[in-house]
Amino acid sequence: MSGQPLLVPGEITPVRSVPGNIRRPEYVGKPAPTPYTGPEIQDSDTVERMRIAGRIAAQAMEEAAKHIAPGVTTDELDRVAHEFMIDHGAYPSTLGYRGFPKSLCSSLNEVICHGIPDSTVLRDGDIVNLDVTAYINGVHGDNNATYLCGDVDEESKLLVERTRESLNRAVKAVRPGRQINVIGRVIESYAKRFGYGVVRDFTGHGINTSFHSGLIVPHYDSPHATTVMQPGMTFTIEPMLTLGTHEYDMWDDGWTVVTKDRRRTAQFEHTLVVTETGADILTLP
Repeated sequence: MSGQPLLVPGEITPVRSVPGNIRRPEYVGKPAPTPYTGPEIQDSDTVERMRIAGRIAAQAMEEAAKHIAPGVTTDELDRVAHEFMIDHGAYPSTLGYRGFPKSLCSSLNEVICHGIPDSTVLRDGDIVNLDVTAYINGVHGDNNATYLCGDVDEESKLLVERTRESLNRAVKAVRPGRQINVIGRVIESYAKRFGYGVVRDFTGHGINTSFHSGLIVPHYDSPHATTVMQPGMTFTIEPMLTLGTHEYDMWDDGWTVVTKDRRRTAQFEHTLVVTETGADILTLP
């Protein structure tokens, strides 16, 4: 066990500015996005634009991750990713999405997802998930990864390593003609080998010109996820594995999701497109 004290909310700094010449997603300034009614299968031009967005998101995440160290605030990680995306002409997709106030999500230790960057100071032994999405040329690219801060205990290291492997296995399971529930079946069967929980209520999703298209990609073996994968479909796979229960609580901020037993959790994510033979990852740096 890590022995770290549980997290508490920090102070949130003012919203960062975005130059006026950078195109905003349609939901910025609105309480919610306009529901997506377009296709889940994208043409080659859209996919190539998503590859650019995905590359910028992956590079921004890598740049922020370089600053992960004891004593650094999660708000500082947000600043680094924000400035990287702005410098590359991209809009940080989370900024203003349903009122989210920051340019990435920073989820530490027992936080499953959607942690808000703030004055929280990273500690030696923390595990840190960064979730970065970039919007450019009218499309989104979404990825996340969990990083080690300083000297991390072995149990947490293994959780991070195995969560990354669960994503790798899930990507390899993608094939046209298969139902989308094969993704969750592969993740859940792998996680069960180690007694990990698999978060059920937060899932992968369709992504394209819309941040969340409405397509759901569960990370457990759901009998309802019967959508058949077809070439050109674009979506995320983003398994969240826990050392204990998959059940969760939410902080009063309406965003930060923590494990109900407050045990640690890790997550990894890629945006991908289904090809004729498998999957092509669009969020590569």
